Amino acid sequence: MYAVIRTGGKQYRVAPGDVLKIENVENDGKTVEFSDVLAVSGEPGTIAKPAKAKVTAEVVREGRGDKILVFHLKRKKQYKKLQGHRQDFVEVRIKAIEADGKTYAAK
Repeated sequence: MYAVIRTGGKQYRVAPGDVLKIENVENDGKTVEFSDVLAVSGEPGTIAKPAKAKVTAEVVREGRGDKILVFHLKRKKQYKKLQGHRQDFVEVRIKAIEADGKTYAAK
């Protein structure tokens, strides 16, 4: 059992019990609910677009990623620029997938 969800401009394939890092989303500190479900697979080999579906996840932790260094150089002009960036993230554990009245939960 898995679902394909969209959050933060990206798509993720999730199953109950999976832990993943997503871009920072508003949460109440405990749970996150994803209502933008693109596809659900209930049985192996089948995939469908549900009429009504949602994915529930619990927040494991929040943090910032590793520093990414961006270096700009214009050769022969003596121009160099170094810029750092750290992206915020939320790490979530998928608890349940609800699709068309059926609930698939983590064991």
